[in-house]
Amino acid sequence: MSNEKIRTVFLYKDYFTDFYNQQKQKVKAKIIWTFRLIETIQQVPEDYLKHLESTDGLYEIRVQLGSDIFRIFCFFDEGKLIVLANGFHKKTQKTPRAEIEKALKIKREYETEQ
Repeated sequence: MSNEKIRTVFLYKDYFTDFYNQQKQKVKAKIIWTFRLIETIQQVPEDYLKHLESTDGLYEIRVQLGSDIFRIFCFFDEGKLIVLANGFHKKTQKTPRAEIEKALKIKREYETEQ
């Protein structure tokens, strides 16, 4: 990984921060590592950043540490800015609809304020 940024991860309000602060140190370190990867490599593999089908521009950042899986919803602004929405600890195969709705609400709020 180079240190030169191709895109920037942006914290919007406290939505992501609240989730992040509740995590163990190893999880936090893996989240930061994943952000750096997303910021610095040209083609981000779907293992780390994936578009959510049937959503209006919503993506999920995928973080795995051992058997624990975490998802952080995000969206793009101006193509190079990744705006973080909410995150959660994924415990089931299917992403909870309530988490997707919360992320879409945050996206609409962000777009309204811009």
